[in-house]
Amino acid sequence: MSLLFQPIQFGSLTLNNKIVIAPMCQYSATEVGEVTYWHEQQWANYALSGAGLCIVEATAVQAQGRISYTDVGLWNDTQRDQIKALLAKVRTLSPMPFAVQLAHAGRKASTDKPWEGKGQIAPNEALGWQTVSASEIAFNPTDHVPHALSKAEIQKVIADFASAAKRAVDAGFQLIEIHGAHGYLLHQFMSPLSNHREDEYGGSFENRIRLTLEVFQAIKHAVPEDYPVGIRISATDWMDHQDAWNLESSVGLAKALEQLGAVYIHVSSGGLHVQQDIKIGANYQVPFAKVIKENVNVPVITVGLITEVEQAEQILQEGEADAIGLARAMLYDPRWPWHAAAQLGENIAIAPQYLRCQPHGLKALFKAYT
Repeated sequence: MSLLFQPIQFGSLTLNNKIVIAPMCQYSATEVGEVTYWHEQQWANYALSGAGLCIVEATAVQAQGRISYTDVGLWNDTQRDQIKALLAKVRTLSPMPFAVQLAHAGRKASTDKPWEGKGQIAPNEALGWQTVSASEIAFNPTDHVPHALSKAEIQKVIADFASAAKRAVDAGFQLIEIHGAHGYLLHQFMSPLSNHREDEYGGSFENRIRLTLEVFQAIKHAVPEDYPVGIRISATDWMDHQDAWNLESSVGLAKALEQLGAVYIHVSSGGLHVQQDIKIGANYQVPFAKVIKENVNVPVITVGLITEVEQAEQILQEGEADAIGLARAMLYDPRWPWHAAAQLGENIAIAPQYLRCQPHGLKALFKAYT
């Protein structure tokens, strides 16, 4: 019996298997942060995939927190209502739970669509705006310098994360993931490379993780008592020869978040500094997840160049993580879970309309949703 197709618990939420569709920005929202037909077809596609959970793309808690002008937002009720209507449609297709990743891009905001190749848009240009961060340090030397958030502005960010969390619950998302990775705002506060503050949000490790912990606590206070909240972190800045965020820091953060009630730690890496030295390859982030798993008692999700079925199963068999996050692999093959079940000799619940497409010789592969 494979581990990949065993249930897993994220707090009060039970997943039918350990395949998690990791959040991937689509850069396909309207210029006011509202979902479009692209999201309708994509979320429907994911709902029919057979995965245990789908976490939709980084969703901004403030307009200035979007990565691009085409990012989804949850900073107003119109955005919430449109997402609620879309999730209601998706639920007619599949009982698979949907989650949202709440995010603020900080200094990495105000960009063009990545396939346009133009990078950051200056505040004085159309579709651009002034970015913010922990300190006045740009991500790229060619970027506009971010505004260093005041303490009052930090409190507004925290409040807006909490408000977005309330909207996420009202919209029908069944779990919230906080985006604390990939060089975005929370990560910018955590890393000494981007945080040169001298107040209670800078300097020591405890001060640099303060914003992340306060955002987490604010969200927990905003949602129902047993509502599950997880977090995605970058385990390291990949800047080993500098005073940077590293695996030891991530272990300390994970322990603190566990104490506050995080239902999982989703372990990625990088994204904070343009000179990061990533040793990329299959399973390249799995060792980070393994170390964090050894130090906490909540599930750990690993992600990053996991593409093959046996690869995913082996990670679980060797106890290196508790669940597998798939991002680009799911974009490439939204039926990845079907193929995984076939390869591992498991069966998988699918929409009854698809039962007749079960391949010859795999008569026990499909079962209808219950």
